[in-house]
This record gives sequence, structure tokens and C-alpha cells, in this order.
Amino acid sequence: MDFDVFKPLLKEDQKSKIVLLVMDGLGGLPMTEGGKTELESAVKPNMDAPAAKSVLGAHHPLPFGLTPGSGAAHLGLFGFDPIKYEIGRGVLSALGVDFDLQKGDVAARGNFCTVDSEGVITDRRAGRIPTEVGEELCRKLVEKVRIPGVEVILQVEKEYRFVFILRGEGLSGEVSDTDPQAVGKKAHIAKAAVPQAEKTAEFIREFVRQGNEILAAEHPANSFVLRGFAQLPKWPTFGEIWGVNPVAIAMYPMYRGVAKVVGMTVLEAAASMDEEITMLEQNWEKHDFFFVHIKKTDSYGEDGNFDAKVHIIEEVDALLPRILALDPDVLIITGDHSTPAKLRAHSWHPVPTMIYSKNCLPDGLTTYGERTCAKGSLGSRFEATDLMPYALAHALRLEKFGA
Repeated sequence: MDFDVFKPLLKEDQKSKIVLLVMDGLGGLPMTEGGKTELESAVKPNMDAPAAKSVLGAHHPLPFGLTPGSGAAHLGLFGFDPIKYEIGRGVLSALGVDFDLQKGDVAARGNFCTVDSEGVITDRRAGRIPTEVGEELCRKLVEKVRIPGVEVILQVEKEYRFVFILRGEGLSGEVSDTDPQAVGKKAHIAKAAVPQAEKTAEFIREFVRQGNEILAAEHPANSFVLRGFAQLPKWPTFGEIWGVNPVAIAMYPMYRGVAKVVGMTVLEAAASMDEEITMLEQNWEKHDFFFVHIKKTDSYGEDGNFDAKVHIIEEVDALLPRILALDPDVLIITGDHSTPAKLRAHSWHPVPTMIYSKNCLPDGLTTYGERTCAKGSLGSRFEATDLMPYALAHALRLEKFGA
């Protein structure tokens, strides 16, 4: 997307408000042939009612049937082409935990995991260990690992997740992941993608070697994997591109990080979905664009827990009247990608999307679900990067284009 096309069209005096409510991994699949998806199964009157007054569709985060990571998927929602603006998960995780990432640092996202006696991964999340256990494991590794020529910094993210940072001279983020992102496989060996990254790759391999020796007697987190090696990018900001004053409300660090990397104001991490909506209410007069992120829909999808994902959607539905009571000019309800419980993983399937606004021409579809969204006027496979222009148009924030 050419951001320069939109800059002269932005209405600087327009103060309409936009809410982007993202239920992570929202899209799903039926568990049995002829059945309903998680979203279709949920009892959600507060989503279905505005759906009848909305335009619906289904976006695809990446082209060509590619399955997106969370960072790429969110960048697409924010209007950034994920293919052009590619970034490793490490930077997003580091920013998400408010780590002071410096120019030249290399960051990666780490998962504590469980491996068998042959080094084969049996659980990529080590049973979702509590955050305090993750903190203790990070402390132990930092205390005991010694690698001359580089500083190793670890900071727990949440539960089994942690941030890995290398700090030193001449480092590069062009290193391959050790995380195979699957069970039943051994961790990969970190390799340099370019010659100048060889020193960094060697540091990482040595950290992995020492770290695995230190954790060998732990249970269930007796190993770890790393992915998304990256360094800080310099990108245009979301506010500059779209002419808004944005704020992000999210519980999990990665999503706080992706909001920070595009220049959003990021509030303190909420402790619950209810608190997220309270923060939205408290900050309503301070901003005009609100990114509200819900994580558990994705978590339960990855766990293969269909019923729990349905329940979370219903919990979000119960909170929706509080958002509608604020009377946003535009309310978008969508996901960043699909995470069907049937697949226990992110997928390439289009993501249900609703744009609720007084300025839309409603599609007249009475429920919010995958198959109704596929019939909507936004289209069954529109690009995620088109969502922000649609939002601005419905908020009356764009001048006409051309003579």
C-alpha cells in the first residue's frame, strides 16, 4: 500500500472515533463435517445485533494462502504490508515487555519446552508453566551461562514465553530459528543467513548448548527454542500514516510490542478482559483510535479446546454493550488470523470482519460468523491492509480523491 496516496486526503479537523476490537485467532472450522465453527456456535446476541446494521466480509492477512504469524497479521490490520514490513518476533516481544531495546541489539522470542531423552520436543509450551516459574528459569540461565564477547539478557514475557537479547558489537538478526514450531521434532541449529551473521549464530549456538545443560534436570521445562531473531527497524508511525492519535490496550507483551513498533501509545498491561474495557472507557476522551486486543481466543484454538474458545467469544460478547455505550463512530470486530481448534494452529483461512458504523450501507446479514461474513459486501477474501482505509472512510476522515 502506498501511504503517500492517503496523506493529502486526511481530514485533520475530523475527530471521529474508531475502535478496532481484535479477537486473536478468531476464525475457526467445524470439528465435524456439517457442523459450526467456534464463532458460529457461540451465543453472542450483542455481536449479532450490530451485524445486521454493518458491512461484513472476511480478510486474508497474507496473500497466496500463506499462514501468518501474529506480528505479520497485526501489521496487516494496521495497514502495513506484512511482506514489505517484515519483522522478527523478538523485537515485538522485547518492546512488549517494555525492554529498552537498543540499536544493534538482537532479540528473539523464546519458548520453554519439554523434550524427551532424544531431544525430541513433546510440548512446545512446557505445560504452560506459570510466569513465576519462567522468571526463575530465566534468572538461572542468566546467572550460569557465560559467553565471552557478548552480553545475554533474558526477560520473562508470560507463562512459558521469554525474550532473549544479545548485546554486543557487530551483531546481526539474520539468523535462522531454532524453533521448529511443531512437536515430534528436534530443535533446529541456528544458522547464519548471511556471512556477517556467522558470529551472532555462533553466540546463539553456544547459548543453546549451555542452556540445555543447565535445564536438563528441570521438569517440565527442560529445554527451550528461539525464533524471530531481529533488530529494531525504523518505520513510519501509525499516527502519521492515518492521521489519528492511537492507543493500544492489550494484556500480552507481543501485541503491546507490535503496537509500539508502529508508534502507538501503549497502556499498562491489563489483568483481564473486563479491565481492558475499563481502560478503554477511562481513556475515551484522550484518543481517537483504540486497538483492543483479546488473546484467549487464540490460546484455546492452539490448545484444540473448541468449547473454551466458544466461551471466550461469549465473554467478549457480554462486554460489547460497554463498548457500544461509548458510541464509537466506527467499530471493527475481527481477528488477526484464524486459529481453528480443529487444527490446533494458525491457519490461512479468511478472518470474519464486521464494520459497524452509522455511515455504512448494511448488508442485512443477521449473524456474525464465517459463512455470513463470506457473503458480505466487503468480500470473502479482501486484503487485511484495506481495513484501515475502510475504517477512515466510514469515520468520514478522508477527502475525495482526484478532480
